[in-house]
Amino acid sequence: MNPFFRALLVALALFFTGWTYADDGEIKVTLLGTGSPNPSPERFSMSTLVTAGGQNLLFDAGRGSAIRLWQAGIPVGKLDAVFITHYHSDHTVGLPDIWLTGWIDTPYGRRKQPLKLIGPSGVLPLARGLEAAYASDVTTRVADEHLSADAARIDAREFSGNGVAVFEHGGVKVTAFEVDHGDKIKPAYGYRVDYKGHSVLISGDTRRSDNLVKFATGVDLLIHEVCMVNEEALAANPGFQAIVAHHVTPADAGEVFTGAKPKLAVYSHLVFLSDTKFPRPTVDALIEQTRKTYSGPLVVGQDLMAFSVGEEVKQLPLAAR
Repeated sequence: MNPFFRALLVALALFFTGWTYADDGEIKVTLLGTGSPNPSPERFSMSTLVTAGGQNLLFDAGRGSAIRLWQAGIPVGKLDAVFITHYHSDHTVGLPDIWLTGWIDTPYGRRKQPLKLIGPSGVLPLARGLEAAYASDVTTRVADEHLSADAARIDAREFSGNGVAVFEHGGVKVTAFEVDHGDKIKPAYGYRVDYKGHSVLISGDTRRSDNLVKFATGVDLLIHEVCMVNEEALAANPGFQAIVAHHVTPADAGEVFTGAKPKLAVYSHLVFLSDTKFPRPTVDALIEQTRKTYSGPLVVGQDLMAFSVGEEVKQLPLAAR
């Protein structure tokens, strides 16, 4: 279908339905971005939407997250909160788009309150910096388009500690826990979402983490990052060595899955490293290496892949692009 007509149909549907949520007691998860800093149109950088209890919660706002939201039929202005795992650019570069596109008076915007932004230490200067950088845009639109100045604010909330509840509303609880993304990359967190006896965990960027296994044990859906590179490419490229040192290998991730025993393990944030001299890792190779340490249910995520989490964890059809 022509992208223009698809967007028009989405807009008309939202207009006539008044954008209502159907709460069936389940959690819905949509992988908006499953890639890395690699500027790929097939895999945008990290972003995951969790819908539960009539609320849309966004975890990380990587490149293209606003585009993927609208492709999935979710207005950018209908996010209830955005959570940041850490401050690498591939997890935050889409935040200005989420914030400002969700505010303007269009079918994909129309946010009527400040953007709620939740993250570890560092989220306040990030928010204030964005507001300073885009002050002229906001001032112009308030004067010219009569948009709400209050709705253009970023309501930033910082947290610290391990295993801390950072969001509780309508029966939905979000818990933040520390992960190990490297000695110099702190703070770095993952998040667990619980709702009506169901649970989803998002690893954030991390090396193998016993603390993650602790919080992930028994979850329904475990979404985990992974990093892969050809051995010859790794030996020849110091930059690749530094990247790999901050992430899990497929075998490491498999050990996490084996320890946590989720109903379903899903890979997202696929860091596939390659250059012109060496072949790019493949999904088949990723699965093969994971199977050395894990034999349970496994899915390699792709953008707009969705899951329902209830008594069973089910993979849903891809959202229309």
